[in-house]
Amino acid sequence: MNSRLSNGVAGKMLKGNIGIISVLLLLCIILSFTSPVFLTADNIMSVLRQVSNNVYLALGMTLAIIIGGIDLSVGSIVAMCGTLTVGFIVTNNLPMWIAVVLGILIGTLFGLATGLIVAYFRLPAFIVTMAMMNITKGVAYIYSGGRSTRIMDEAFTSIGTGKLFGIVPFPVVYMIILIIIFVVLLNKTKFGTYVYALGGNREAARLSGIPIKRIEITVYTLIGLLSAFAGIVLSARMYSGQPSVGEGYELDAIASCVLGGVSMSGGIGNISGTVFGAIVLGIISNGLNLMGVSSFWQLVVKGLIILVAVIIDTQKGRGNLFKKVSK
Repeated sequence: MNSRLSNGVAGKMLKGNIGIISVLLLLCIILSFTSPVFLTADNIMSVLRQVSNNVYLALGMTLAIIIGGIDLSVGSIVAMCGTLTVGFIVTNNLPMWIAVVLGILIGTLFGLATGLIVAYFRLPAFIVTMAMMNITKGVAYIYSGGRSTRIMDEAFTSIGTGKLFGIVPFPVVYMIILIIIFVVLLNKTKFGTYVYALGGNREAARLSGIPIKRIEITVYTLIGLLSAFAGIVLSARMYSGQPSVGEGYELDAIASCVLGGVSMSGGIGNISGTVFGAIVLGIISNGLNLMGVSSFWQLVVKGLIILVAVIIDTQKGRGNLFKKVSK
């Protein structure tokens, strides 16, 4: 019975993401010929470790886009929470666990504030999160004076550099756990049903008695929490809190979602697609690095990928609309 259920879930996942999986396999085949290093165990683990930070953010971004919103503040919250947490330990001499809890709490509170403003003032999430992006970035620079803070506390740095059984990096372990949690959250709970309903038709959701404000607040609060967690893991990996990190992270998260089939018009998308999208982006970056392509050109490639993915999503949406009208 369990094997049948697992086979059914796996089959559904493969069928729903056949396009992005095909792209992923094609990339792996091409890069395996262009670089002998690509398929080595060390490089694969390196790719997964690099991808993990984007996945943390993309999980929350998936929820935001499905409900018809977006969050541009994730990268700045990453920088702010990483900078504050390291500063609390090094400058303010707080115990490590208290500093980590405070860092996560602060990011979560900023997410909560975003959700409250979006839900109760009915302002566009794009504008609210853009404002939060500047506020959180400012907080990071004000607290640190614009300087990075070095940390050598092994208890803290092991959060980002440690390995499970000496093989699997902790950031990858966190990523797997979070993916499982969000798959269950979105597909097996009432909250997930409400998220899809809200993104599919806001007015119908309201008339059905779905607590729209509560769902929006919860989604943006979760994004704040995930961004804070990503910031702490990243600062532990870098052995420092840097107010300048996080720039462009929101675009990577959005690109992962769109590549994975999350519709920018809301109501459509899944966690597995987003994860595959993030892996594709990570493999592209890794492959370009192995080929010695400039980081400046990598920005161009990422921008083109986002543009093409959005165009495909838009055309697909128009096709669905045409079918509905013709019926």
